[in-house]
Amino acid sequence: MIAIMSGNIKDLFTGGSARKLAEGETLFHAGDPVHVMFLVTGGKVGLIRHTRSGTPIVLQLAVAGQVLAEASAYSERYHCNAVATAPAELVAVGRARFLRRLGADPRASEHWAASLAHSVQSARIRAEIRTLRTVAERLDAWLGKERALPPRGQWQDLAHELGVTPEALYRELARRR
Repeated sequence: MIAIMSGNIKDLFTGGSARKLAEGETLFHAGDPVHVMFLVTGGKVGLIRHTRSGTPIVLQLAVAGQVLAEASAYSERYHCNAVATAPAELVAVGRARFLRRLGADPRASEHWAASLAHSVQSARIRAEIRTLRTVAERLDAWLGKERALPPRGQWQDLAHELGVTPEALYRELARRR
């Protein structure tokens, strides 16, 4: 077994295979068996679940340095789809190998636990924001978390995160000018 002593989560992916996705390309589907863990090294990959009415809900928007679908390390099957929202690069390592490496490095385990806790906190914030009734309230709550409005080309991603249509967000942003 390889000893990983730096404690960096990225080191858990050392020797993994590189993967590229075009924008809109699907990496995996809900229900697929989990054999691999992914680290995003460039671009963006969204975890998307569709409601019964077909509305997409973005559960995670993983960017460079983030593990995609981190909870899948402890699941037999993926619970949502992973789709590149921009051209993306990833490193893949087998789930069993990932877990062995994680167990062999206490510092990496601590970083992993902190990363999972941060993911839970982010999910709770997103859930709280989605309970708000108006686009204005949702945007105010999102901005109130010490965030700045993203560049114009990323407003669609923000709309998905807020659980509103891009058009509704654009109208609210225009109203605020």
